[in-house]
Formats: sequence, structure tokens, C-alpha cells
Amino acid sequence: MGTLERIKQFIDSKGITNQKFEKEVGFSNGAFSSQLKNNRTIGVDKLENILKKYPELNPIWALTGNGDMLNMESLSEDNIVTYGEKDKKREIQNIPLYSITASASILELFSDHNRTIPIDYIRIPNLPKCDGAIYITGDSMYPLLKSGDMVFYKNILNKDNIIWGEMYVLYIDNDGDEYFFTKYLQKSERPGYVKCVSQNQHHQPVEFPIGSIKALAIVKASLRVNSQI
Repeated sequence: MGTLERIKQFIDSKGITNQKFEKEVGFSNGAFSSQLKNNRTIGVDKLENILKKYPELNPIWALTGNGDMLNMESLSEDNIVTYGEKDKKREIQNIPLYSITASASILELFSDHNRTIPIDYIRIPNLPKCDGAIYITGDSMYPLLKSGDMVFYKNILNKDNIIWGEMYVLYIDNDGDEYFFTKYLQKSERPGYVKCVSQNQHHQPVEFPIGSIKALAIVKASLRVNSQI
């Protein structure tokens, strides 16, 4: 059974006809029925529309068949830290969680034409608008963040919109030397440069040309999962 068949199973369980479903999620008339009949795949944008309309649908089950059909999972707000408290908050978002494997995927992920397929979706109430979430590695932001923590971010497409002193996820390509890390960004005394500052006092600040920043996103919140076995 594929994703479309599982979605069909879901709407059948709710007593929703194909026609009503197509109208509610923005499919053209007959599109879902046609894709289902011809065993087609579903695009990421269409799946996101479905999850927004039906937040109770478990995205992992829809994509893989694993787990339960309905998403009963909730996260404790005690483990969530938000940044930029003045930002407008939204009740619930289906925030895509991504896995980063190569520099090419980083560039696409933080662009305005991202087509990266998420590995999961996270639903947390009262977060500012976020474009995605990733797991961080390294200890440069310890103890505020540690390796394995999840950060929620919003893409910054124009470097003129940098808010100095805030925390960012950024990808730098400086004469062939590549860096991908989470840092505070501060103004440099050198014209055309930016200072990257760590929370960990054992990491010295480092400066790069602003033009070497190839991907940039401001961190809106972080999540630490304390698992107990």
C-alpha cells in the first residue's frame, strides 16, 4: 500500500468522499481519484496541504505505513525554548523536519525553492512562523544547545535583513573551505565581514566575508528531548 492508498484509507475512515477531499485540500476536480487509479505518487506541496487540513493524520504513517493512522503524539512545552518573543505566534504548525546529508541539500533547504522531502513533521503550539527544523551537531553553542538538539528556523534570503546579536544557522563557503554551524552573528569592525560567536567559551569568535554566507536562517526555537529508557 502506497501513500495515496493510505490517504484514501484515512478519508474513508472519516466518511469523506473523494470529491469533498479534493475540494478541501486544493486538488483539481478528479485529480486525486485519477492519481489513485493510476498508482501515481504525491508531491510534497500536496502532502503539506493535506496535513494542514487534517493535522490529526500521522505523516509518518501516511508516508511509510509505520505507526498509527492518527497522530496522538504531543511534545512537552517544558523542553521548548523560543527566541525572539516579540514574533507573532501561531497556534499549530506542521513544521517539516529535515536531515542534512550534503552541502547541496543545505543550499536547497535554505532557499526559496526548497523541494527537500522532510523525514517527519513536528507539531508544537504557539511557535513563531518557522520554515523547518533540523538536528544540530557539535558543541559550539553548549550549554544552551547540545549535539542532537532540534532547532526550528526561518529562512533569511536577504543578508541585509540580519538582526545582529541573534542566533542563526548558516552555511559558509570561503574560498573552498565549507562550514555549517549555529552561531550568534555580530557586526565586525572589518567592513564587509561578519563575526560568528559561539555560546561555548572554549570556541573563539571567527570572522568571514558576508559574501561567503551561502545559506542563512534565523533560529526561532530549540527543543531538547531528554529520553529515559
